[in-house]
Amino acid sequence: MAERRKKRLLDALPTLRALGQWLVLSGLTGLACGGAGAAFTWCVAGAAALRAAHPWLLFGMPLAGLAIVWAYRAAGMENDHGTNQIIASVRGGERPPLRLAPLIFFGSVLTHLTGGSAGREGAALQIGGSISAGIGRLLHLGERSVNTIIQCGMAGLFSALFGTPLAATVFALEVVSVGKMYYSALFPCLLSALIAAGVPQALGLPGEGYHLSGLPRLEPVSLLRCGALAILAALVSIAFCVLMHQAGHLYKRYLPNQYLRAVSGAALVILLTLAEGSGDYNGAGGHIIELAVEGQVRVPWAFGWKMLFTALTLGAGFRGGEIVPTLFIGSTFGCAVGPLLGLDPAFGAAVSMIALFCGVVNCPMASIFLAVELFGGEGLLFFALACSLSFLVSGRYSLYASQNIVYSKLEARLNDP
Repeated sequence: MAERRKKRLLDALPTLRALGQWLVLSGLTGLACGGAGAAFTWCVAGAAALRAAHPWLLFGMPLAGLAIVWAYRAAGMENDHGTNQIIASVRGGERPPLRLAPLIFFGSVLTHLTGGSAGREGAALQIGGSISAGIGRLLHLGERSVNTIIQCGMAGLFSALFGTPLAATVFALEVVSVGKMYYSALFPCLLSALIAAGVPQALGLPGEGYHLSGLPRLEPVSLLRCGALAILAALVSIAFCVLMHQAGHLYKRYLPNQYLRAVSGAALVILLTLAEGSGDYNGAGGHIIELAVEGQVRVPWAFGWKMLFTALTLGAGFRGGEIVPTLFIGSTFGCAVGPLLGLDPAFGAAVSMIALFCGVVNCPMASIFLAVELFGGEGLLFFALACSLSFLVSGRYSLYASQNIVYSKLEARLNDP
């Protein structure tokens, strides 16, 4: 009997050791990412408020572009590939250096301060990945543990910014290799995301959340309408991915000098802002998203303007993320097109927002969880239908060139080992 108990204890030791290790590592990563996320949220919000109070800051965008390029060059990061580098590093590629965190922090705040069209989560993934990789190097972790802790950092910063720990966790697991999820990282990422989400809340910074209105009855006609909107959103997601990649390629082809590229991109954004007149498409555009999910859209083609502003900004080398612009594009598109399909504009905005997010990141499960955490679970089946259709229709297009789509979306592989 004693020998049997001893054997059971010895068998349990690896699990207990792993549990203890990730309680400590995920806890440290969550606290670090939560603090960084709170600081980043506060700085970006402050920059946006300052720009709103002083519209002339838009004309400082060329100087901001020059400062960003200089900072990256001075730090030896002029060839930084942004979020793509973080995603690739999880598969064992080059680890993101710790100096990337202050660089992307500085660059993103400058971009928002001067009216560039960008979000926050791309910066979050890079800040979280570089901080967690730094923790891994400091503690001399093995390669597999470093891969996991980088995912913890990605989940932690995403969760700290949006207040959506479950979506952040699954996103960090799904986005690296679409079709494969490494469930051994589930607990570490979730713990990191939960702790990171708690830090901004403790400091009085609320997470994202919207009221879902206009929900139709669950019946065949409403499901068909929702499905049609999801397919259209997937097509818009393809157009957005193509535009983002082509903008970057065209800038590099015709303006190989990074300083000239940043100044030219800033000039284009300034001219476009003056021509358009409203200023709705500068910055992240969170207030426009809120209006859309309430059923209001100022112009039906707002989604097209945001696509163009974002491509011009990020393609020129300004820093930030693509996901908040994606939510802007999806919500305004759904608000405008939903009524044409017989859907309430507010509900159309919500469904299209989540469907378009799914189309550009290829993360259907994370998208469904994001819908629940942003809108509640009442419309879960509609969101699940929209995400599954968008995932299918968007094909191999993605915002992230380093994302590995392991299996075809069109055929099952039931006999895989």
